[in-house]
Amino acid sequence: MELVAKLSCADQPGIVNAVTSAILAGSGNILENQQFTDPITNLFVMRTKFQTELSTKEIASKFHEALNRFQINLEIFPAEYRKKTLVFASQESHCLRDLLYLSEIGDLQIEIVGVISNHESLKDLVELAKVQFFYVPRNNQIEIIKLISQIQPDLMVLARYMQILNSEICQQNIGKIINIHHSFLPGFKGAKPYHQAYERGVKIIGATAHFVTEHLDEGPIIIQDISHVDHAYEPVDLISVGRDIERRVLSKAVKLFAQDKIFLVGNKTIVF
Repeated sequence: MELVAKLSCADQPGIVNAVTSAILAGSGNILENQQFTDPITNLFVMRTKFQTELSTKEIASKFHEALNRFQINLEIFPAEYRKKTLVFASQESHCLRDLLYLSEIGDLQIEIVGVISNHESLKDLVELAKVQFFYVPRNNQIEIIKLISQIQPDLMVLARYMQILNSEICQQNIGKIINIHHSFLPGFKGAKPYHQAYERGVKIIGATAHFVTEHLDEGPIIIQDISHVDHAYEPVDLISVGRDIERRVLSKAVKLFAQDKIFLVGNKTIVF
């Protein structure tokens, strides 16, 4: 089987050797390997994809034996595992549609197990994709916490969900909630961001995918992208361009998460 090992610890000599020794002890073969040491925190992160005939439990035992002295954070997943994903959306459908489609055709290694919305306008779209729809009006945080507890998702995605999750949800799911923001951060806040951009004569339209924290739009950034525009673009044109960037950036961030290629380091990320 193919497995992915994701690990982090304080940088020190011998970590890579210990990992390769563990894989060798399990008669394994390395397929991919990426590593990085953050120069500020001295945190070492590593992602290794490998083949082995051992079970996940058996190879994990080999890893723990080899890496015990390093006080390491270690996760091992089957490479083909599809992350259980709970999506949040309000009324705009472009990001949700993209996630549903890419998941259906296998381009995203996720299983969308439900969609939560504070409006009912997306219900038909979601149920057409044979995904369970949860209508939670008035941003009922108690009901949302209950659904999260029942579903136990690996990942939550705010696909233009125009509500704020409370601090309890954010604190209990650090590094597990991805949001798409309609600009580079910081950017135009409040209502009608593209109209604000038009009034300021912007020359680029951008989008930012980031992890959610209890501090609104200040979470660690995962990926960003832009498109160039000019004075001929009216607000409706900017909205169209913006929607395209938003869906692309969000889907890319979800794909990176599903492939275990994102590491949290303080208030930033390392992305392989």
